[in-house]
Order: sequence, then structure tokens, then C-alpha cells
Amino acid sequence: MTTEIQAEIGAREARAGSRTDDVTARMRPETPDVRLSPRETAPPIAPAADGPALKPKRRLRLSLRGVLMAGGVIIVAAGSLIFWLTGGRYATTDDANIAAAKVLVSTDVSGLVSSVNVREGQSVKAGQVLFQVDPLQFQIALDSAKANLAEVALNIRSMKETYKELLSNVDSQRAQVELDTVTNDRNASLVGNNDVPRQIYDQSRYTLLLDQARLKSLQQQVEVQLATLAGNPDIRVEDHPLYRQAKAAVDEAQRQLAHATVRAPFDGVVTQVDALQPGTYLVAQTAVLTSTGAVALVSTSDVWVSAQMKETELTYVKPGDRVDVTVDTYPGVTWKGTVQSISPASGAVFSILPPENSSGNFVKVVQRIPVKIAIDRAAGEHILRAGMSAYVSIDTGHRRRLSDLF
Repeated sequence: MTTEIQAEIGAREARAGSRTDDVTARMRPETPDVRLSPRETAPPIAPAADGPALKPKRRLRLSLRGVLMAGGVIIVAAGSLIFWLTGGRYATTDDANIAAAKVLVSTDVSGLVSSVNVREGQSVKAGQVLFQVDPLQFQIALDSAKANLAEVALNIRSMKETYKELLSNVDSQRAQVELDTVTNDRNASLVGNNDVPRQIYDQSRYTLLLDQARLKSLQQQVEVQLATLAGNPDIRVEDHPLYRQAKAAVDEAQRQLAHATVRAPFDGVVTQVDALQPGTYLVAQTAVLTSTGAVALVSTSDVWVSAQMKETELTYVKPGDRVDVTVDTYPGVTWKGTVQSISPASGAVFSILPPENSSGNFVKVVQRIPVKIAIDRAAGEHILRAGMSAYVSIDTGHRRRLSDLF
């Protein structure tokens, strides 16, 4: 009887302990990684078997938690190390845009615009006529210059003939002086013997002096005429300075006539055309300063990316590095490019009012260095327009090493 009563008391205590474990298990946070089998969740038969059965499971949970915490730290450390090792290779910026060769096409001659041969947004080829200034005045000037050139050529030929004539006159006068000398010498000997009158001797002497003076004058005329021929009596007409001067006037008139027709200097698209209309008087000195004297031309072939890189990102950037370029207008499209050049100065150096640091009172900011990137383009690709925003990623090829940490 006593044994049955003790067994009943033990069973009640076991059921009470089981309920206490159930309440404790419900209050404990769930651990989905550790599941107990139905045999382990069954109420123990005797209190003496409860303690030794649960201690290994707790130790297992504690050891698993420690492994997970240590593994997490290791993973984070390894990821940080990998990120640091692979970092520093790419220099990126979103402060970039598409740039293209552009110019305000005008002319250096003044006149009335007679025709405009293009329309807004039209694609043109190099050498295609954009507009024309009335060429009549320039044609008249050219004809006048050509006539003057022909007259100068005639004058040069005349000067050469005059030089030859003067040489002939000098030779004749020299012969006359020699004759006068012989005559004067004969009269001088005869007058001493009173064979001829004194009057004849005086006449021959003064005739000699007069002819000598005339010879000297002719020789001076020959020298002057030779100087007009640039010191070369056999000079070609085309080599004479006067001819060259007249030829230069013809060339200038020809140039002005040619510049009356304004042509595209390269392939591109024209814009700002509507402001230029036939009948407008174009003033060469102010043509590009007004909207009515020029046509804007933007190149379609000479296109590049201008990136304003931070100076701290240019440590390993060099010409020739490969670049990935994306443009905001075309999401998902990537262009390949190459670093063409890096500016030798920051943008602030070329500003109208550069920062003044000589006083020492300034705020240090990261400077921007312009980088020019050539784009690899193929026919039929998306149109790139000057001013479009772009994002660039430059592959410097630089890799960090563990030795850099020490």
C-alpha cells in the first residue's frame, strides 16, 4: 500500500514538472533550427531523468550559436577584405556630358545675304553651301584687280625695254665723248703753234665737257632704271615686286569672292538658321556676335565625353584606359570608350574669377579635372547630342594588395 501511494505521488509530481516545462518552453524564444523528436517531448517518467537528458541539448544550442556568431564575423571580415582588394580599380563620375565639335559658321566679308541654302536641323556634308552673300561687288573688285595686274605686267616689260634703250644711249654718248677728247687734244696742240684760232680750241674743250656731263647723266638714268627692275635687268615679270603686289590684290579679291559663298567646314547638323534671312546686311566684324550673321553647326562625327573627375579619383587614371559610358537618355545602353586626354589644369584655373589662395583665408575643396573620353561608335547607333548627361566608369587596371595595408 505504501508503495502504491509513493508511486501515485511520483506520477503527480512528474505531471506537474511536465506542465512547468511546457510553460517554460512557451516563454522561451522559438529555435527553428533545433527540433525535438516526439519521444523527447514526451513527459518524463521520473524527475530523476529530467536533468541529465536536457544538458547535452543546451550545450549543443550554445555551441551552435557560437559557431553562427563567429561565422558571421568571419563572413563580414572576408567580404570587407574582398571589397577593399577589388576597390580602387574603377574611377566613376556622373558629372559628365556628351560634347561635340561646334562652330558658328560665318564669313569675313560684308554684304547683303542673297540666299540661305539650308533649313533648321538639316544634316550637311563638308563643303556644302550654307548661305551666300551677294557676290557682284566682289566680282567687280576681282575684275579691277586683274586689269591692274595686266597693266603692271606691261609697265614692267616697258621698263626692261627702257633700260636697254638707256644702255644704248650710254654707249653712243661714250663714243661721242671719246671723239670730243681726240678733237680737243688735237686743237690743244695746234693752238700752241697758232695753227688754229683760240676760239676753235675753246669750243672743242667745252663740247667735251658738255658731252661728259651728258654721259654721266645717262649713266645715272641707267642705274635708276636698273633699280626699278630690282637690280636684275633679266628679271621675270612674275618675279617683279610690283607684279607680286598686284597679284596679291587679285588673290585678295578672289578670296573675298570665294568667301561670299559660306560652306560647311565639316559634317554636321545646322541650327539657328531661322535668324538668318535673305536681304540681311551681314557685317563681317560683328557677324558671330549677333544671331543674324551666322549659322551654328554641330558635328555628328567628332563626338566625345567630357567628364569632370574629382582630383582624388585620378590617382591611377591615364590616357588609354578603357571606359564604360552610359547616357541618361538611353537606359541600359553602354558605349565603350578610351581616355583620350587629361587636362593639365583644373576647371577653376580657367575660370574668369579663379580662387585666390594667397591670403590663406580659403576653404579647401576637391577640384575637378576635365577628362576627354573618345567614344567607340558604330553606324546605326543611337544619336548622341551635345550636352546629354552621361555616367562614366574608367577601368584603371589598378589592383590593391595586402601589402598596402602594412
